[in-house]
Amino acid sequence: QVQLVESGGGLVQAGGSLRLSCATSGRTFSTGAMGWFRQAPGKEREFVAGISASGISTYYTNSVKGRFTISRDNAKNTVYLQMNSLKPEDTAVYYCAARNGRSVLTTNNDYSYWGQGTQVTVSS
Repeated sequence: QVQLVESGGGLVQAGGSLRLSCATSGRTFSTGAMGWFRQAPGKEREFVAGISASGISTYYTNSVKGRFTISRDNAKNTVYLQMNSLKPEDTAVYYCAARNGRSVLTTNNDYSYWGQGTQVTVSS
């Protein structure tokens, strides 16, 4: 059974930083691309960042470029999202997702496995 468990969310003031982690089990972590998505109240879940299976390629939605960094440690079966210069509009539930393909894709349906989500709240 594949499991993805996020951690690291919380309450932070605008301009602050948080580091999200996603630990995976039940599958060969290094063979699939990983992604982070988020869903704000009343909005659809959206792609935030993705990293290829090798870790060489990364992709970001425009609103987080230059502020967020995705990385992975295949030895620890874990993917990270470093979030700096946080803004109130970054407030959302953040989800980790895994897909069976090696390349990053940006839509929800491209990912087969999901974590339960972790809340990130940025106060102004």
